[in-house]
Amino acid sequence: MLTFAAAVFFLIITPGPGVLSAAGVGAAYGMRSGLRYVLGLFIGNNLVILAVVSGLAALVLANPVVRTVLFALSTAYLLYLAMRIALAGSKLAFAPAQKEPGVLAGILLQPINPKAYAVNTALFSGFAIMPDALVAEAIWKLLIVNAIWVPIHVIWVWFGVRLKALDLAPARQKLINFAMAASMLLVVGLAIWSELTT
Repeated sequence: MLTFAAAVFFLIITPGPGVLSAAGVGAAYGMRSGLRYVLGLFIGNNLVILAVVSGLAALVLANPVVRTVLFALSTAYLLYLAMRIALAGSKLAFAPAQKEPGVLAGILLQPINPKAYAVNTALFSGFAIMPDALVAEAIWKLLIVNAIWVPIHVIWVWFGVRLKALDLAPARQKLINFAMAASMLLVVGLAIWSELTT
């Protein structure tokens, strides 16, 4: 479970459309608007989890070839995200929102967010915790994911609010991007290790 929790932490804390847009809303509109938006992201992410667990996860667990292919695709997408973040240069890898989004905007982002599918597919199809009790495993994973997901997204909103007040030098902005990319690579390594040892 600790490997799974570590993977959840690093997968969620690293940049993707959800956390980056949460930081952008925080930077543009403040903490209260950011928290409303995160509530929508939370609902939307749980809808994605439900879709993965109820349909795709059952197919993946029944067919080892499909499971391997989907795991490889989600891993490749995470590597792609890490590369984009690392190569962002001195520009921080998120952009502020142009208009104030609310709960509905957060809900609507997650079903079209490829990172949400990649992350949840990797988490719910890999990292076997209870291979003989798939329902119990899915429930435990859901609880762990949400227990880590909520505070991380709140922290990203706070980060956006605080970052707006700073005037960072380009070299520091590059360091932030490299640290985020390194976290993504650590997650990919944990996922591969988990697949090889189960």
